[in-house]
Amino acid sequence: MGSRRSFLQSCSCPLSLFVVVVALAAPSADGSRAARVPCYFIFGDSLYDSGNNNNLNTSVKVNYSPYGIDFPAGPTGRFSNGRTAADIIGETLGFKDFIPPFASNPDDRQILVGVNYASGSAGILVQSGKQGGDNVDLSKQLRNHKVTVSRIVKKLGSKKAAFEHLGQCLYICNMGNNDYINNYILPQSTAIRSQYNPAQFAALLVARYSAQIKRMYELGARKVALAGISNIGCTPSLIATVGTNGAPCVTSVNQLVAPFNIGLKSLISQLKSAHPDAKFGYLDTIRAVFAEFKVRTTPCCQVSTVTGLCLPNTVPCSQRQSYLFWDAFHPTELANRLGAPILLPVIQRIL
Repeated sequence: MGSRRSFLQSCSCPLSLFVVVVALAAPSADGSRAARVPCYFIFGDSLYDSGNNNNLNTSVKVNYSPYGIDFPAGPTGRFSNGRTAADIIGETLGFKDFIPPFASNPDDRQILVGVNYASGSAGILVQSGKQGGDNVDLSKQLRNHKVTVSRIVKKLGSKKAAFEHLGQCLYICNMGNNDYINNYILPQSTAIRSQYNPAQFAALLVARYSAQIKRMYELGARKVALAGISNIGCTPSLIATVGTNGAPCVTSVNQLVAPFNIGLKSLISQLKSAHPDAKFGYLDTIRAVFAEFKVRTTPCCQVSTVTGLCLPNTVPCSQRQSYLFWDAFHPTELANRLGAPILLPVIQRIL
């Protein structure tokens, strides 16, 4: 397999990326980077998962080679060759260590800095993604966070002290992708499609998500960034299975998820009005970085025709800086890095 080259060795990156990094991670008095926020909590699906699926009874886990070929610790359960978008945001904010997954049983010192609850194939709805086995859906992720909050209350001595601390943290959540990919648009999901048309399904998701984000607020969250659904019709998996009729992506799928993003923006406006003591931001993942890559619709690794994940112990492409997608669903580390300048200004505004 290829060597573990650093990002800076292999990337010809736009200056904007580094401008944003410098702006968010300010130097401290001794010249080292100081984190802009004291803590960082991560919720989501495989785009943010850092190992929570490793010990679950599921085919949707990636704690094996070639995953992690460019990650310092190798294959940890991240669905990429290297860092996830959540990792890169954490680094940019000045966190010295990666935020640990909840499944790793982080200690009392670690939970004060943050926990990653994200789970591959998870969705807003409990049933989403379950055809591949178990996952940690968003409601369960919030229950896990409640456990963490209880530990923080005990550690800091009072609920007041704990919530003062939590109110300074960044909360980021990426959800909804699997409610479509691994639920609504599955060939076998005829029942849910007959029950809900696309607009009704988007409304169902937003209503459920609203209750979940309000629960996050009740548990102390005051700085919350919510990611919209990306152009999932541009993933190699959907392009291969559905076809594009000559278009760059599966236009019908991208149009299908658009009402969810519209509804999420409206929800964020409502949350801002209802909770003036908190800040909420919308992370626009639609603004793609396609033009930066020579290979945009083919995965870098050899993938399973069943799961779309890399086949274990296979040799991936050597020119990973040329590939947008690592496997049939997930971006390469470089794609995550080039997408960061799109997301970080929103995060900066809510800090």
